[in-house]
Amino acid sequence: MQQKGSEKLGTEKIIPLLLRLSVPSIIAMAIQALYNVVDSIYVGRLSTEALSALSLAFPIQIILIGIGVGTGVGASSLISRRLGENNKKAAANAAEHSIMITLVYGITVAVIGFFYADKILRLFTNDKLLIQMGGEYISIILMGSIAMFFPIITNNILRGEGNTFTPMIAMLIGSVINIILDPFLIYGWWIFPRLEVTGAAAATVFSRAVSGIFLFFIFFDERNELQIKLRDFSFRFQIIKEIYKVGFPAMVMQFLASFMLGGMNKILAGFGSTAIAAAGIYFRLQSFVFMPVFGLNQGYMPIMGYNYGHNNPARMKKVFKSALMIAFTFTFIGFIIFQTVPEFLIKLFNSDPELIDIGTNALKKISTAFPIIGPAIIVSTTFQALGNGLPSLFFSFLRQIIVLLPLMYILGRTVGLEYLWFAFPISEVISGIPAALWLKFKLNKIFFQMKNKGS
Repeated sequence: MQQKGSEKLGTEKIIPLLLRLSVPSIIAMAIQALYNVVDSIYVGRLSTEALSALSLAFPIQIILIGIGVGTGVGASSLISRRLGENNKKAAANAAEHSIMITLVYGITVAVIGFFYADKILRLFTNDKLLIQMGGEYISIILMGSIAMFFPIITNNILRGEGNTFTPMIAMLIGSVINIILDPFLIYGWWIFPRLEVTGAAAATVFSRAVSGIFLFFIFFDERNELQIKLRDFSFRFQIIKEIYKVGFPAMVMQFLASFMLGGMNKILAGFGSTAIAAAGIYFRLQSFVFMPVFGLNQGYMPIMGYNYGHNNPARMKKVFKSALMIAFTFTFIGFIIFQTVPEFLIKLFNSDPELIDIGTNALKKISTAFPIIGPAIIVSTTFQALGNGLPSLFFSFLRQIIVLLPLMYILGRTVGLEYLWFAFPISEVISGIPAALWLKFKLNKIFFQMKNKGS
C-alpha cells in the first residue's frame, strides 16, 4: 500500500527526507530574499531618503508577517501532530479555523492602514519627507494585508501536511511577479506612471494577491490531503487556543523583532538617516543568509512534530542533529561572504561614500555572529515543533529587548557608531547558550518519558 505524504515523515531516511521537504522551501525563501533585496535596490537608487523611508516602514511589515507566521506556525505544528496521531478530521478542523482567522486579521489591518498610516510613521521619526514617503508605502501594504496573510498561513498549513512543493511554487509566483513589476511601477516604465515608493508597495500587494489566488485553488482542491469544508465550519475556541499555544509565542517573537527594529531606528536616527539606510541594507542582505535556514525549518518542523506525536525519540534525535549541521553550514557560508565582500554588497544599493563606509563596517561586525545563529534558529524551532513556544519567546525577548537595544544605546553613546554594531553578536551569545541548555534539558525529559511509555 502506498504511503500518504504525512506517513513518510516517520519512515523515510532522514537526510533525504529533510532535504526533499526543505529544498523547495529553501528555493522559495531564496527567491523571497532576492525579492527583498531587488525591491530595496530599485528604491535605493531613487535616493538614500527613499531607502531610509522603507527601513522605517519595515518594522510595521514585520508585525504583519508576525501575525501570519504566528498563526501559520501554530496551525502547522497542530496539524502535523494531529496527523501523527492519525486524526485527519482534527487536522482539517485546525486548518479551517486558521482560514477564518485570516479573514478577521485582513479586514482589521486594512481599516488601520486606511486611517492611521501616517500616525504610525511619526512614532519613529519627525522627518516630514520620511513620514510622507514611508506613509505612502505602508498605507498600501496595510490595506492589502489580506494578500500577505492568506499565502503565509495557507503555506504553513500545507507544510504541516508534509507538502512543501506547493508553497515553493506559490512563493516563486509572488516573488518573480514582484521583481518583474517593481521597475515598471517605481520608475514609470512603458505605459505605467512613475509611482516611486508607492509603486513598490503596489507591486508587493498585487504579486501577493496572485500568489494567494493560486493557493486558494490548490488548498480547496479535493486531492489535498486535508479536506477543507468551510460550509460545515463549526467554531471551537479550544482549537484557537491550541493554535496559539505555539503560534502566539512565534507571533510575539516577530513583534519583538518589529519593536527591536523600531528601537534600533530611533537609536540610529541620532547618527543620521544614512545610518538607518545602512541598517536597512543589512537586514535585506541577511535574509539571503537566514532565509535558507527558515526554509530548512519548513521541512524540519513537520518531521519533528510527527515523530513526537508517534513517540519516536531515536528518529527525533537524528532529525535534530541533521538540521543543526545543515543550518550551521548555511550561516557559515554567509559569514564568509559578509566578511570578504561587504563593500560590493553595499554598492548594489547606492554608491554614496558615507553609506558605503557605514554599511561595510556594519556588515563585517554584525556577521561575526552568523555561525551560531543557524543552530540557534533550529533550537528555537524545536521548541515550537514540540508544541512549546514559550522558551523561544523568552530567549527572543532576552536577545532583542533585554540585551541588544540597551547595548546598542550604550555602545553608541560611549564608543560611537563604529562599535555599536558589536551589540548584535554579543546579544546572540548571551541568549544562545542558555537556550541550548534549556532545550537539552527539555529533550532529555521527553526522551525519558517516551522510553518509559514504550517499555
